[in-house]
Amino acid sequence: MKNLFANRVLNNDTSDLDEIFKNSANPENISFAGGFPDQHLFPDDDLKQAYRDAIEQDGQGIFQYSSTQGLPALRQKIADRMATHADVQVSADNVLMTQGGQQAIDLVAKLLLNHGDAMVVEGPTYMGALAAFDTYEPTYYEIPVDDNGMNIRQLRKTLKAHPEIKLIYTIPDFHNPTGTTMSAKRRQAMVALANQYDVIILEDSPYRDLRYSGQNIPAIKHYDTEGRVIFISSFSKILSPALRTGWIVASDTIMQELVGLKSAIDVQSPNVTLAAINSYLDSHDIDEHVAAISGAYRTKRDAMLTALDNYFPKNVQYTRPNGGFFIWVTLPAGVDAKALLNDVVLPQAHVAYVPAACQFASRAVTNGFRLNFTNSDVATITQGIQRLGQILQPVQVTVPTTALATPF
Repeated sequence: MKNLFANRVLNNDTSDLDEIFKNSANPENISFAGGFPDQHLFPDDDLKQAYRDAIEQDGQGIFQYSSTQGLPALRQKIADRMATHADVQVSADNVLMTQGGQQAIDLVAKLLLNHGDAMVVEGPTYMGALAAFDTYEPTYYEIPVDDNGMNIRQLRKTLKAHPEIKLIYTIPDFHNPTGTTMSAKRRQAMVALANQYDVIILEDSPYRDLRYSGQNIPAIKHYDTEGRVIFISSFSKILSPALRTGWIVASDTIMQELVGLKSAIDVQSPNVTLAAINSYLDSHDIDEHVAAISGAYRTKRDAMLTALDNYFPKNVQYTRPNGGFFIWVTLPAGVDAKALLNDVVLPQAHVAYVPAACQFASRAVTNGFRLNFTNSDVATITQGIQRLGQILQPVQVTVPTTALATPF
């Protein structure tokens, strides 16, 4: 039989993601792999009531087709939060509701990328975004990340050498997977470079509200002077991932095209869910809820960092995030974190993490891994890190003095 599948399917390997979810679901393992929020912190009773209130208030109309762009009242609330929490002034017309942040990434990729088009990603970066981009078969240029975000000096060199680059994808706030945060200086510099080289920036910021220490920094979109920054986020990390509700903030011109693409894909996001979220926001102080979960996650982060300090060998380095879900571990040069996981860590320590290679577009870096601290309790975090530390003690190879060390 002839091959019936398109190249975009044949080139899209999701085996790494499948393996992560399998390891996370295995009850024998302590999993620091999946980027899951703590389900015990979901406001489940309040969300149940919000669905009931929305259905009662809106009646039969809630089950009918609605706007592709999404419920206007909810879009206005998001626009208001953008002003308050990201220092970005937009109207409800500049907001598009999506089925999670993942659809938002896919829509932007569909809008901008033809086969072979050049784009910039961070190294490492969110592997789900790479899976989405891979479908459109771009040419990747990978820019390293350090403790202050994407290396702007390297970005400048890359844009100068490759003026055909169309898109920069970045996770500036509590980066997935490193946990680091881009400085305000670099955010401004990135926008200036995008203006100079006529590039679109996709700012992916699902963790922005989850800050546990330090001061807030305006979104990259705040510095946008030409409408070339597209901002995306979601309710997955602050309410519930099962809501599958995210949003895109973009200029009028870009928004018009995105709405058309979404209409062709799924017509609209589920109206019942959008109405329920809107009802929840009408009845509850989401900032109070975010503060409560941030306090819980701060305790978990601190527990993992303390355990890392106590149990990891000195030649293994790790980041110290101010928020978000993740800590990035750098092993000695020459160590393959995936082989270590499969051959030693899982069978002996029964601990799961996400190895480095699948989080780089180049797949070239192997001596690192991502740890999630939000989905385990403090006792489990301590036990799991102690087990990992025992495995890593024999790994004695020279490693750089900092986990992420590159200049501006």
